[in-house]
Amino acid sequence: MIKDIYNFTLSLCGDLFISRRLPAKWDEKLIEISDLLQKHDCKFGNLETAILKKNEGYPELFPGGGYAMAEPGCLVDLKAIGFNLFNTATNHAMDYSHNGLLKTIHYLQQVDIPFAGTGANLSEAVAPTFFECTSGRIALIGVTASFHDSYAAGPQNQDMIGRPGVAPLRHKSVYEVDQKNYDDLYRIVEQTNINSYYNMGVQTGYLLASPNLKIGQYEFKKGKTNKLHTTPDAEDLERTINSIKDAKIQADFVIISIHSHQFREQNRKLTPEFIKMFAHSCIDAGADIIVCHGPHLLRGIECYNNGIIFHGLGNFIFQHEQQKVVPEEFYKKYGTSRQTSTGVGGVNNIRSKDGKVGLVASHDEWRSAIFSLECSNAGINVIIHPVEISKSTGLPFLSTDNSILHELNQLSGEWEVCLDIDEEKHFGRLRISY
Repeated sequence: MIKDIYNFTLSLCGDLFISRRLPAKWDEKLIEISDLLQKHDCKFGNLETAILKKNEGYPELFPGGGYAMAEPGCLVDLKAIGFNLFNTATNHAMDYSHNGLLKTIHYLQQVDIPFAGTGANLSEAVAPTFFECTSGRIALIGVTASFHDSYAAGPQNQDMIGRPGVAPLRHKSVYEVDQKNYDDLYRIVEQTNINSYYNMGVQTGYLLASPNLKIGQYEFKKGKTNKLHTTPDAEDLERTINSIKDAKIQADFVIISIHSHQFREQNRKLTPEFIKMFAHSCIDAGADIIVCHGPHLLRGIECYNNGIIFHGLGNFIFQHEQQKVVPEEFYKKYGTSRQTSTGVGGVNNIRSKDGKVGLVASHDEWRSAIFSLECSNAGINVIIHPVEISKSTGLPFLSTDNSILHELNQLSGEWEVCLDIDEEKHFGRLRISY
């Protein structure tokens, strides 16, 4: 396919953890946000919430932390603000099981918003979706690294249908430990018989043997240091690369969306090793930009091989404690019940200890940005607009706090990227030329 000259604008926003309808009358701050988004041809966001009516899906036994549900009208509101492209592969996609996921797909199709990352089977979940600009075509491929095993979409064959779910990005974690620590761990394993179930499973053929020392779900190998090594799953990587190569034939510009809560060195602002390896491989295969989200805060920007990796888009709409209803398991988890609690507000207060701990008490989760891109055959020009999020409404507003830009610049230093910050106009700039 011979590519024509393309030229379009693209905005990138982080987690849309929407739980309630927007006000019928917008204030000036929300109008300002919408006006900025509407200036772009394509407006991407990470849809962090299952979209369904109450009782259209069964509460999952293993939700993505809490339970995230929004009524279908919220999609109308998001479209009114300007959003027209979503990632749906997240740890909350299956909060209301297969029915909830399929209902989310149904309502997205009703409002005609393209999305990637979930499907009725693995083939649908991993397939790219396309967005048509006046001058250019965008492909989006979505995966998530944060999910319960049961969330993964399943393949189908000539005998059986597939399984609804998310496009998975699994990874291997192996702890390197020095000789002394390895010997100590081995002695504990031998004396406690902690691996008896695993050993029997290997002997009978129900489990695959590992070359490493296993303790439950953890694996250890002997080395010179004490360090965690993570690598992307080879099958998931290969499948994504094949999707990129196919999308590159059909589109001018390819976006890979990665939802991941993982971090490294006990610091949520640092990207884990396997995500870096996966992102680099995707750009090497032809992807133009990688957008990462999930840790609910900003991370640095990396320029790699004519591509850009946004390691953390942060939040955008953050109403994680404003659901109308939650399942009984959520109440029981925090030592109460729907009958003895005042409701969702009451149980969330228990979880946050009256707003003293958790995301509601944090600082970074309420500082974010809108990433505005001009994309053409000549390169990518990025303008970064600082954003703050109201803790009372969970809604974003444009900020004049340049410290957001300076922190993003500091985080990008890990990748040797330096932003050009305009202190008076309150935006940052980054340019990649081809």
